[in-house]
Amino acid sequence: MAEFSLYRRRVGAVRPSHLMFTSGVGSLVDLPNFSVLVKGLDDWQYKASEDPERNSALITEPRLLAAVQKLLSKTVRELRPAPWLPGTDTNPNGEAARTGVPVVPFPGWMRCTACNLLARIDSKAFEFENDKPNKPHEARFFHQCGKGNRKRLVVGARFVLACTDGHLDDFPYLEFVHHGAPCSVAAKPNLLMEDRGGNIGANVRIVCQRCKAERNIREAMGRRGRERLPRCRGRHPHLGTFTGCPKQPHVLVVGASNQWFAQTLSALAVPKTGGSELDAQVAKFWGNLQHVQDPGMLPFMRSMPPLSFEFEKWGDEELWAAIERYRMEEATGQDHEVDEYPDLLTPEWEIFSSAHLPPPSDDFTAHRDPDEPVPPLLKGFYSDVLQVERLREVRAVIGFTRLDAPDPEDPTLVKRVPLARSKPTWVPASEVRGEGIFLRLPDDLLARWEEQVERSEALLLHKEAYGRFREYRHSARTGQPFNEETRYNHWPLPRYYALHTLSHLLIRTIALECGYNSASLAERIYAGTEDDPRSGILIYTAVPDAEGTLGGLVSLAEPDELVRLTRRALAEARSCSSDPLCAERLPRKPEDFLHGAACHVCLFVSETTCERGNRFLDRRFVVPIDDPALALYRDLP
Repeated sequence: MAEFSLYRRRVGAVRPSHLMFTSGVGSLVDLPNFSVLVKGLDDWQYKASEDPERNSALITEPRLLAAVQKLLSKTVRELRPAPWLPGTDTNPNGEAARTGVPVVPFPGWMRCTACNLLARIDSKAFEFENDKPNKPHEARFFHQCGKGNRKRLVVGARFVLACTDGHLDDFPYLEFVHHGAPCSVAAKPNLLMEDRGGNIGANVRIVCQRCKAERNIREAMGRRGRERLPRCRGRHPHLGTFTGCPKQPHVLVVGASNQWFAQTLSALAVPKTGGSELDAQVAKFWGNLQHVQDPGMLPFMRSMPPLSFEFEKWGDEELWAAIERYRMEEATGQDHEVDEYPDLLTPEWEIFSSAHLPPPSDDFTAHRDPDEPVPPLLKGFYSDVLQVERLREVRAVIGFTRLDAPDPEDPTLVKRVPLARSKPTWVPASEVRGEGIFLRLPDDLLARWEEQVERSEALLLHKEAYGRFREYRHSARTGQPFNEETRYNHWPLPRYYALHTLSHLLIRTIALECGYNSASLAERIYAGTEDDPRSGILIYTAVPDAEGTLGGLVSLAEPDELVRLTRRALAEARSCSSDPLCAERLPRKPEDFLHGAACHVCLFVSETTCERGNRFLDRRFVVPIDDPALALYRDLP
């Protein structure tokens, strides 16, 4: 057996939720002594069973898988969690220690903290040690310098380059200090990085030890500094590829919050009915069904498990039609960039708004009071209340962006970076088991409110701000004129503002009473479209690393608790400690923020909780704070 390599030993750990939202493929992860870059899916060593039905590690959610295939490629067949095996503590050199997410040190330039030597990792000026398998956090690079050649800690040089097309590269220190020309004394001179500190921006001096040329990193900062940098090399370090790129890169500090944004899809595992359930089953077992070439083979197929009982609810004629339908989609489906995300909310809305709830299951259990779904004091506030005792949410990562976050409604606004060099056969995913509360507002109440605010100055200012928001983002990324025809594409309905604001008010109040903190909660807003308006809010637990089924959230949907919760949320929304600044806020030209009377004191929640990044919020659309005609609820229950 080959000797165990210290360079392939664990160097740290992250939570599964980090791999979905903060430390996924292509991101930089800060370890105690250096930073690493998560490599692409091509390099992940994922030991999975060849039979998907017998592999308990795979996450099954056909509806989400179909959406991923529509956005990426039909080659995606599986949703997988992060690779992990038990046994690291008992056998640090065993198979479990070599199972995980592959990373590579990045940036490629490092600096000695003692002598300030700046050199590339592959220059052999620095050494690496990771000889304590039970202490991966002590892995480090070191430099033997100074008196006695003591091992001095080496850290990553903290500047990198990134462009709006998602490329990431090392900062060109050698070329920068020599103004793009080679050193006049040596081909590969040693450099020094001296951090002089300061209160205004970076004050880091780069010095060539051979020709004594020096330059401050400040000269590369800002808009004028970008003009002094070379063009982007089109590098994807997580894939190990270089492509042509005409963009001008930006200087980023390692650890900057805009160096990586996850692009994810999520779906609730709600029961399916009728043809949609059959289509989902066909997609799930397509590996077996694809070999069925005529209806005459169906009786033989039904005699073999697991297909013998999975399709017993449908006849041969229905099943054959579904197989042909799926085969036609496979043959005609083309991998191309779509203009909008697949609709994952409609099946959920159909279940929540149905008069008859499906039977309880391990993935979905909901309860409605058959005699009085809505407490008498809340009749004019809600039209339906559901206690969702069990639910399962599946999330999948389909890519990521740099410098600018992806738009949750428009997948083409920001360029997505691929997760693999070739078309992937699987994507990282996680599942959440939790509980929730579903609230439906009266349709007639929302319709009357929309008529009142449709021509109001407040709503007009919000819409104009959305147009400026799209224009500024487009211009900053491409430098090209904005297409006026698409200015208001994907603008949400006015009722979305009311539903979204009410959701945040309830989340902040719920977090004080249910036992979960607000970051452990999430929301799904069912506002629909102009042709199909909806009026629902789902607030649920969303902790990927544990089962959020403690019951504390569902219990708040009991009649007395819900009345008290709603009254408190609406009463506290009428004032904010930041008033009058908060209450008077409206986006006016040239401002492009997408909220009105909302701030961190009264409405904002964590980014993992809000589905739209704390945008499209305004208290005046729910409770009276200036003009009572704009408020959805003018009185308290």
